[in-house]
Amino acid sequence: MTNRVGIVEVAMTSGAETKDYFLDQVFKISKEVLDKSGITRDDVGTVISASSDVFHGGMSCANSYYWDAGAAFLKNGSRQDGESLFAFIYAVMRILTGNYDTALVLGVCKGSENPENDVLTHFFTDPFYQRQMGLNETIAAALQKREYMDRFGITEEQCAGVVVKNLKNALGNPYAHVKKKVDLDEVLASEVVMDPLKSMECAPKSEGIIAMVLAKEELAKKLTDKPVWFKGYGSSIDGFYLGDRDLLEGELPNAAKRAYDAAGIKDPRKEIDVAEVCEPYAFQEMLWCEDLGFCGRGEGGKLLESGATAADGDIPVNPSGGVLAMNPYVSRGLYRLAEGFLQIRGQAGERQLDKQVNTALAHSTHGFAGQCHAVAIIGS
Repeated sequence: MTNRVGIVEVAMTSGAETKDYFLDQVFKISKEVLDKSGITRDDVGTVISASSDVFHGGMSCANSYYWDAGAAFLKNGSRQDGESLFAFIYAVMRILTGNYDTALVLGVCKGSENPENDVLTHFFTDPFYQRQMGLNETIAAALQKREYMDRFGITEEQCAGVVVKNLKNALGNPYAHVKKKVDLDEVLASEVVMDPLKSMECAPKSEGIIAMVLAKEELAKKLTDKPVWFKGYGSSIDGFYLGDRDLLEGELPNAAKRAYDAAGIKDPRKEIDVAEVCEPYAFQEMLWCEDLGFCGRGEGGKLLESGATAADGDIPVNPSGGVLAMNPYVSRGLYRLAEGFLQIRGQAGERQLDKQVNTALAHSTHGFAGQCHAVAIIGS
C-alpha cells in the first residue's frame, strides 16, 4: 500500500447561472485540471464522480450520462449519489490500495437547470408516512433553528451575523454565486420563508462543477511542488425519521472525532488553521462549530460574536463565503475541500488568509437537519 495520497490540482466553475451546455462544462473543467496537473486522460487510473442524476442532474435515470465528458470513458470508475466528500474518500481509498496511481474526482451539479431544492428534498421523506406532510429540508432546518434558539438562547442577531460575515468574505471569491455586502438589519428584515428562517439565511441554488486530481505520494511530488496531503476523514449518519432524532445532538461529533483521530488532532481549535463548513442555513454554521469542537455546546453564537470565526480570527470559518454564498447541492463538499486546498497552497487570491495555513478542515452535510456529515482533514 502507498503511504500518502496527495491532492495535485483542482479546477471549478463559478456558482452563477450560465447558459453553457452541461457536458461542455464537465469537459472543460476535466481538461483544465488535467492540463494543470501535466497529465492526460490516459494517465488517469480511476474516476469517481459525485452527482444526483435523477434529481439535481435533471435526468430521468442515474446513468452517469456525463461519463465521457468527464474523462471517464472506458475507465474503471464509480459514481456517488448525494455528497461529494464521499466521492473524495472513495478515490483516496482506491489509491491507498495500491491498485491506482491517480484518481480524478468530479462533483457535478448544474443548479440553474434543476427544480427548487425543496421540491427535491421533499423526496427524502418516506413515501407512506411522511411525504403527505410536505416535509422538506427547509422545514426541518426551521424546526432545528427554533430548538437551537429555545434551548441555548441563540439570537436572531447572531444567526444574521453569520450571513453578514460569509457574504462579506464572498466578495473576494470569484467562484461565489452571491456576492454583496449586507448588514444585520437587512438580513433580519428579509422575508420569512419558514418561521423562524429568513430568506437571506438560506443558501441559494447554484451551479457547480468541480474536478480534482489525486495521486500517490511519489507521483504527487513529481506532478507538483506543492502537493496537499490527505490527513484524515470521518463520516456518520443519523436515523432516518426526523421525529426520532434530537436535532441538536447529531452525528457530526462522531464524524469529526474519526477525522481528528486519523489526522492526529487533539485540539481542533488550536491545530486547524481554517475550516470550510457546509452551512445551508446560517444558524447551522454556529451549531456545526460546536460539534467540531471549536467551542462548547450552546456557545456558537458567542464564538461568532467574539470574531474568532472571521477571516482574521484564530479559527477562520468559511473565508470563501461558504454555502450561503454558493450552493451547488451535490458538489458543495468538494468545493469546501478545494477552498482548503487553495488556502494551504497560498493560492486563494483575495480570500487568502493573512497567516500560514498548514491544516484545513472541509465539512459537508446531507439530509434533513444534518442527518449525514462528512469531515476531511488535509495539510501541507
